[in-house]
Amino acid sequence: MNDTQFSTLNAEDFRFAQRTDKIRDKKPETKPVGYFRDAWRRFKKNKASIVALCIIVFLILFSLIVPLFSQYDMSFSDPVYRNKIPKNSALAHIGIATGVYEKELNTRALEYYSAIGIGASYDKAADKEDNAQGIGSEYAAIRKIAGKTVDRTVVKMDAYLEIGFRYMSVTQAEYDDILRFEEETGLQVLYPMVDIYSSEVYDKEDANYWFKVDERGRAVTDANGNLEDLYMRDENGSVVYSVSRDVSGKTVRVLYYNYFVYQNGFEPEFLFGTNSVGQDIVVRLASGIRLSLLLAFGVSIINLFIGAIYGTIEGYYGGTTDLIMERIVDILAGLPFIVVATLFQMHLANSAGIIPSLLFAFVLIGWIGTSRRVRTQFYRFKGQEYVLAARTLGAGNLRLMFKHIFPNTLGTIITSSVLVIPNVIFSESMLSYLGIVNLSGTTMTSIGAMLSDGQAVLSSFPHVIFFPALVISLLMISFNLFGNGLRDAFNPSLRGVDE
Repeated sequence: MNDTQFSTLNAEDFRFAQRTDKIRDKKPETKPVGYFRDAWRRFKKNKASIVALCIIVFLILFSLIVPLFSQYDMSFSDPVYRNKIPKNSALAHIGIATGVYEKELNTRALEYYSAIGIGASYDKAADKEDNAQGIGSEYAAIRKIAGKTVDRTVVKMDAYLEIGFRYMSVTQAEYDDILRFEEETGLQVLYPMVDIYSSEVYDKEDANYWFKVDERGRAVTDANGNLEDLYMRDENGSVVYSVSRDVSGKTVRVLYYNYFVYQNGFEPEFLFGTNSVGQDIVVRLASGIRLSLLLAFGVSIINLFIGAIYGTIEGYYGGTTDLIMERIVDILAGLPFIVVATLFQMHLANSAGIIPSLLFAFVLIGWIGTSRRVRTQFYRFKGQEYVLAARTLGAGNLRLMFKHIFPNTLGTIITSSVLVIPNVIFSESMLSYLGIVNLSGTTMTSIGAMLSDGQAVLSSFPHVIFFPALVISLLMISFNLFGNGLRDAFNPSLRGVDE
């Protein structure tokens, strides 16, 4: 624009934009959105990740709350009730966890299990059998649901009541205590001893044979169709409830269901059933979740720390430093994990312990993935203008690494650290399932150890392995979905994008 153009402008060509109002910057109507707030906003839009997070939180709460309210603990074990199906009196009213299953019995077996209920109805006070007394046939919980077909009858059987009677060795003090318990509660624990030692037909270890049988093992009945008992009696004709074992103890015959109540103060109920040694699956599953998650989180944090520092040095300095450090990584990455874990368990577990040796095996090569991700991010950002400006203003190497470059790698390494957790859980389960690591005991267990214990009875008692398999499946799927949601939420290219 030249001088002649300016000379053509007059005063009336100009006017005030705002003659009376003062011009000020307007206050922002919305709050500024930071990096983590923006990431959380995008994470909430991923419904699958939210559901996965809820499942993870639920399993963590389950592992913490169950031991506080359960009647059992990790040390509890009752081999008599081993491999029992789930039972819970509260859920049984709606047909869940009833402890009842269907079973096909021949005539001899039907007589055997029916006799348990008849024998359990013995009236101790009157020293006679009275089916109207006690728990009678309800104890054995045998109910026909189909007619006989070729000498077979389909019945419903209570897995906890079918145990029936057991011979027990007790001290005199315990015998007296049982008598006091019976008097206080009205629950009969001691039942008449049985004299079956004179015949080879009977199983002398089976306390459920209180009735006479013929040579074929079929029950013998009197003229009225009632079973004939084989109870021991003294010279006065009274039944005998104990036989002296020695000066310090007695052998007694107990109704085991009631004996369990005497010992523990509550009826035998296991929400998820029991395993092959009679331990409560719910309590052990809660302990397994805690151990597996603690191990996985511990490995993830250690790998994050080592991998972040190692990758930072590699990516920032580059050149010869990066070349040498990468060759070390290549050597470690070539080590098979299962071989490393096996060697650590063979030579380190005895001195350092099973869990520390397993932790060392995971950490030895587990940080490599994190270090490579951090290294890549440093190569990406260290040449940016803001880094060069900071260096020009006198920023040192540590400040450049951890103040200006490293924050840009947080999204990547947080996501990778979360995705490490399911891999650790799966690897630990694999090692336990193969028998390389044994974390099963009376004080601790893991999900993998429970899977290993249940494989032997998979076909007969699938519930032993079903619940640990369900939990590990939920953990694997949930952590992977959660990690994918974090990956998308922390992706810088999506920052500020409204979907």
